[in-house]
Amino acid sequence: MNKNSKTTILVEGAMLIALATALSYLKLFEMPFGGSITLEMLPLVVMSLRRGTKWGCLTGFVHGLLQMIIGFSNVLYCATLLSQIGCILLDYLLAFAALGLASALAKPFSKNKKVGYIIGSVLAGLLRFLCSFLSGWILWGSYAPEGMHPAYYSLVYNGAYMVPDIIILAVVVGILAFSVPKIFFVEQ
Repeated sequence: MNKNSKTTILVEGAMLIALATALSYLKLFEMPFGGSITLEMLPLVVMSLRRGTKWGCLTGFVHGLLQMIIGFSNVLYCATLLSQIGCILLDYLLAFAALGLASALAKPFSKNKKVGYIIGSVLAGLLRFLCSFLSGWILWGSYAPEGMHPAYYSLVYNGAYMVPDIIILAVVVGILAFSVPKIFFVEQ
């Protein structure tokens, strides 16, 4: 079996999307207006670190599309078509596709790949956080308490679940990198 055939990679991506979807339902903590602490990002980051940026971003994008379909009622809370498009892009498609950049962000640390995996995962998680922050500021800022700047509200609200989510991601990637490093590369 060719471990690098497109069919093999697509099946691997589909399995990791299914795992990410299942993990999205196992919530350690859930925020009142959306967002939760899960291990959902882990399979998407693993795909990126195993197969590279192209496949990682594609897998993240498809997972984001699936999450959008599952939670489409969230998009309908946006008052205008433009804000709905912004929600689709920032809360779903770009946010999860950004996780596919983990492998590119890990590359500068090629001398110590295990550390690179952790740093790449954290930086990709921070890019997802940036998408959530922008969405919260631009699209959901009206939920900010009176007198609080929408950007600050978004930073605090999204940081409350995304920062722990990213820390957990880094810890699990670190455990995997040091105990089962083969998970991050495909033998030729």
